[in-house]
Amino acid sequence: MSNVSQQLISGALSGFASGICLQPFDLLKTRMQQGDGSAVPAKHGQRILHVTREVIRTNGFSGLWRGTTATLLRNVPGVAMYFTGLTQLRTLMATSPYFASMQASSQHTHGSTLPKLSVQGNLLAGATARVAVGFVLNPFTVLKARYESNLYNYNSLWGAFRSLARGGPSELFLGFWPSAIRDAPYAGLFVVFYEIIKQETGKLLPSNSSVQAASVHSFAAASSGAIATLITHPFDVIKTKMQVRSEKRYHGVLQTSATIWKQRGIEGFFDGATLRLSRKVLSSMIGWVVYEGILIFIKGHNVKETRLKEAEAAS
Repeated sequence: MSNVSQQLISGALSGFASGICLQPFDLLKTRMQQGDGSAVPAKHGQRILHVTREVIRTNGFSGLWRGTTATLLRNVPGVAMYFTGLTQLRTLMATSPYFASMQASSQHTHGSTLPKLSVQGNLLAGATARVAVGFVLNPFTVLKARYESNLYNYNSLWGAFRSLARGGPSELFLGFWPSAIRDAPYAGLFVVFYEIIKQETGKLLPSNSSVQAASVHSFAAASSGAIATLITHPFDVIKTKMQVRSEKRYHGVLQTSATIWKQRGIEGFFDGATLRLSRKVLSSMIGWVVYEGILIFIKGHNVKETRLKEAEAAS
């Protein structure tokens, strides 16, 4: 199996696992961000409970997983393409003296299989890979947001997609620019912090076993996800408003931003922040542990097979 195939499979499994486990966070975040105006409970925690109770009352407990199929259509190929594109891009950039890490590599058997880059290299690689995948899959992002929202009465996923496609490119690529403005710094900062935290944590807890490696990757991913999420959350609110609201005041990034500011002030740009933060921390942990874990397992298996063949040839 080629390296690209291994990366695609690892990324797809990572996207599947995080999509299934964390769909309720996405649904509740979308419901909190879709509103128009200021008639909302004062406290963020009260709003989360209010929205959760409303979803369960209307659709039952399983209603928290509404839109899971749309999420998987977006996340499984999306995460696979992102991880694979990121790894391939980092591999290419590692051959350049401008982006290659100046620190000596200290790879352990269970540590990491990913190329080492400088801070600016990681920032550029993460941003480029994320925005490129976001553009390709933006129609599914819009579909996912609308399916999670209760503003659209779709009877089937196919019916929802046909309705969206009839609107043409302007509908299919709604919210791409705020998504790009959100995703470029998010992904770039995430990769930068992930590598730094992973390296520093690895010094305290050397990755000499699969369990230790998973712990290091998990902690680094969770910490990086939290930092990057808080910095970029306002653009997530703008993106969701543009994708689910049809009013003219939500057409365009600047107009949507002005509307949010007028209605809610700075607080409006952080609707659903707790849910997105929780979701990103958990998805980062699951995603990177599964991705790196599978690649490390495959690498270890290949090394054992090679040694076995060499031993058989020697005898």
